[in-house]
Amino acid sequence: MNYKTSIQSFNPDYSVIPGDSLLEIMESKGLTQADLAERTGRPKKTINEIAKGKAAITFETAIQLERVLGVPASFWISLESNYRSNLARIEEREKLSLQTAWLSKFPVAEMIKRKWIQNRTDKVAMLEEILSFFGVANPNAWEEIWHHRDGIADFRRQTTEVDNTGVVATWLRRGELIGRERDCKQFDASAFKQALNYIRLRTSHPDINETVHQMTEICANAGVAVVLVQEFPRLGVYGATRWLSQDKALIQLSLHYKRADQFWFSFFHEAGHILLHGKRDMFVEKKGSVDKNEEEANNFAKNHLIPQKEYNDFVDSGNFSSDSIVSFANKLSIHPCIVVGRLQHEKLIKYNERTDLLLKLTWPD
Repeated sequence: MNYKTSIQSFNPDYSVIPGDSLLEIMESKGLTQADLAERTGRPKKTINEIAKGKAAITFETAIQLERVLGVPASFWISLESNYRSNLARIEEREKLSLQTAWLSKFPVAEMIKRKWIQNRTDKVAMLEEILSFFGVANPNAWEEIWHHRDGIADFRRQTTEVDNTGVVATWLRRGELIGRERDCKQFDASAFKQALNYIRLRTSHPDINETVHQMTEICANAGVAVVLVQEFPRLGVYGATRWLSQDKALIQLSLHYKRADQFWFSFFHEAGHILLHGKRDMFVEKKGSVDKNEEEANNFAKNHLIPQKEYNDFVDSGNFSSDSIVSFANKLSIHPCIVVGRLQHEKLIKYNERTDLLLKLTWPD
């Protein structure tokens, strides 16, 4: 039997008093509580309180019981430890039973479906699953961390929708967990810039899956973990950036818009945050996010994908036909959808124009 597994899977709602075993062993040896008190040099009252679970078996007492009863001190220490641990767990579950409504903040069913957490029929056990997923002791600790976390707080101020902090935090936490497991070299800004130049040229490759795979590898070699996490309904987030340590950055992306041009813009936007802004900041991106940092990241992405001078010359030509767009994209060695996306965003063509040049993205089943 795997000892660790058995402990994790068995959480009784009762706790066995070590005194029960003590009385049983005493009886087998024909000893009374008065006898044991005399032999251990302990007051009879102390022995009685140990028998009732009111007093703890200390290390000193365990050694004395070993000498008197012939039962190893480790046995008594283990009994006492399990008893106190179970008592604390029972008390904690009683507290959590009053907080199960907190579960409604999270996409629990979808988390179970994606196997991020185990399915639990008991609400308290499910609450414990969520707490373990986030690595916090209780809902109060979660509220303190996530509601006041930079980036999340900014996101909440920007949105007028129903508070979906729990959904956003779940998505972010999943990316964090994957990112921490991803092997990365120490961050190197120069290497990351070189990686971005290579990735930009790879956007024209016909197999975007291969490109994304290469992107994650070369970014990891520059100290940046790139993680794709499928979005949730009501999420409304297309990307996020934060530093997992002083030497490791994280870019987290969804396929919120289901378009390759938006995906690449999001990636380079997040890359801009890494190169332009502080390591203590978290950036959580949603449609309409506008401030100085976002503006800088937007300009970084636009100009990195399509250099401003070349773009201005193309716009001045006034020819936005499909053939012209493809020719311009080939000249820059980027996918035509990136040009279409920028033209649409800047309202130089309508959103229903040149859609034949767009590339749709979907998550695998």
